[in-house]
Amino acid sequence: MRVLLTAGPTYEPLDPVRYLGNRSTGKMGYALAEAFAAAGAAVTLVSGPVALPPPTSPLITTVRVETAQQMYEAAAPVAPQADVWVFAAAVADYRPASIAPEKIKKEGDTLMLELVKNVDIAATLGQTKRAEQFAVGFALETTNELAHAQVKLRRKNFDLVVLNSLRDAGAGFGYDTNKVTVLDRAGQVLNFELQAKTELARVLVTLILTRFPAVYA
Repeated sequence: MRVLLTAGPTYEPLDPVRYLGNRSTGKMGYALAEAFAAAGAAVTLVSGPVALPPPTSPLITTVRVETAQQMYEAAAPVAPQADVWVFAAAVADYRPASIAPEKIKKEGDTLMLELVKNVDIAATLGQTKRAEQFAVGFALETTNELAHAQVKLRRKNFDLVVLNSLRDAGAGFGYDTNKVTVLDRAGQVLNFELQAKTELARVLVTLILTRFPAVYA
């Protein structure tokens, strides 16, 4: 069984010193990589910049990237051969239109930045997904969470969407615990209470394998 898994944030440079990023630590994605490997899967982990120790399993191949474009270029060649895709990375939606060659100096009271849209990795690869492949996406919303997750499920051709919580203590970015809701194409909604991300990873991997019997067998 072959798994493509993205994890962590992406960093979009403004100049040689600064970047646009987000608060993702990669903990959930790395826990999933270890859980898939423990289940016997060969995992290609495409990781944004994180401060985590490297995965320990020899079944995990880690490809380190920084930007959304680099993440796409690393994931795209792996996707056709992978049985399961898991998009757990928090990919920047936009990047600066241009990167200043030198550090941007502090001048004036405001700074205007022009941003351009990044490639939507999951949606782009989702257009090529075959019937025998299984795709899982992660979502983090702050309003109309379930509705937005359902739209993402359809638009990106996912089989499951894992909706992260930012409303509950101990869940979301930076924590060793998480609380999620899982949605599938049939409209089923599964709620998982707050638990360690390592344990949640094992639960999610079991759920994915159960939903994908051709691979599980």
